[in-house]
Amino acid sequence: MLADLVAGALEDAAARQTERSSSAVEAAALARPAALDSLAFLAPADRVKIIAEVKRASPSRGALAEIADPASLAAQYAEGGASAISVLTEQRRFKGSLADLEAVRAAVSVPVLRKDFIATEYQVLEARAAGADLVLLIVAALDQPTLVRLHEFVLSLGMTPLVETHDAAEVSRAVDIGASLIGVNARDLTTFELDPDLFGRLAGRIPAGTVKVAESAVKTVADVAHYRAAGADVVLVGEALVTGENPVTTLKEFLSV
Repeated sequence: MLADLVAGALEDAAARQTERSSSAVEAAALARPAALDSLAFLAPADRVKIIAEVKRASPSRGALAEIADPASLAAQYAEGGASAISVLTEQRRFKGSLADLEAVRAAVSVPVLRKDFIATEYQVLEARAAGADLVLLIVAALDQPTLVRLHEFVLSLGMTPLVETHDAAEVSRAVDIGASLIGVNARDLTTFELDPDLFGRLAGRIPAGTVKVAESAVKTVADVAHYRAAGADVVLVGEALVTGENPVTTLKEFLSV
């Protein structure tokens, strides 16, 4: 599944590149105001922080929410206290777009994450050109030289990489490149099975001073509390917010942990 998702994302990026050259995207990226200091927004505090996600669909669950106005949803997330907004830009399985990211960037003053299957510099430039402050790098999708290269490239553009891991070996790879923001995804992207206890087993391998993000398997306040007790500084929440009745209320409940 992960290989298919990456291949599809690369095909779509290549198609966009025929319409908009690397030099044009680079010029747009460099013309953007400086990216926000995402680590300052997500730094460890005396309460958990939330990255709230704009997510229409997923391979595991299918359609989740129409989200006709992603900017409005993001504004609600910010009102509810989210420290950053994640925007799915993958179009085939998640029904997202870079236009969603641009709309969200214009609507909020907190950092915005491009969540996609990033494997090339062109995709990183697209993220910055659309206004992203953070870029997701999935360790399982990248060999180590590519991970190192993209990590450095994201930093060179003033953005922050969120380096996502799924097992102990991947955490070690993220630590080896000096990642300041490391996520542990409870969902195995090769099987899409969930393991809510995975973060707790891996958190001790992440060095002090690194911001630790727990991803997936969040439906209730108890789930957020579970991650917080296991050492999460930040919890990324998607489905619970887009499928719930009131994202502002849900966020405030989660942030009470």
